[in-house]
Amino acid sequence: MIQHVGLEVAPTAAGQEVAFWGLLGFGEMVLADDLAGRARWVERDGVQVHLLFADAPVVPAAGHVAIVIPDYDAVVALLRAAGHEAAPRREYWGAPRTQVRSPAGHLVELMAAPPA
Repeated sequence: MIQHVGLEVAPTAAGQEVAFWGLLGFGEMVLADDLAGRARWVERDGVQVHLLFADAPVVPAAGHVAIVIPDYDAVVALLRAAGHEAAPRREYWGAPRTQVRSPAGHLVELMAAPPA
């Protein structure tokens, strides 16, 4: 099991990133003082995304984070209502998939179910 993934974000974009991940069901965590000035973390069901502050964040062109979303249709609708371009992708294993870019530009794949 992957416990966390770290994504670089500009400190000024961290609030938008936290709000984006909130739409995916992730809640913000309270960090120790020595971490609070360097990152913001969100968590859902024991999986964390660490939003690491960087003045010149690196956003991989093709790399992505994939998240299984139990309430897939509702979350995709929330993302679209919030102004995010959620693009349907080819289905595999009989489950819909969508790709969306976070406000910092990270590619996130949403899956209605994990691969069988």
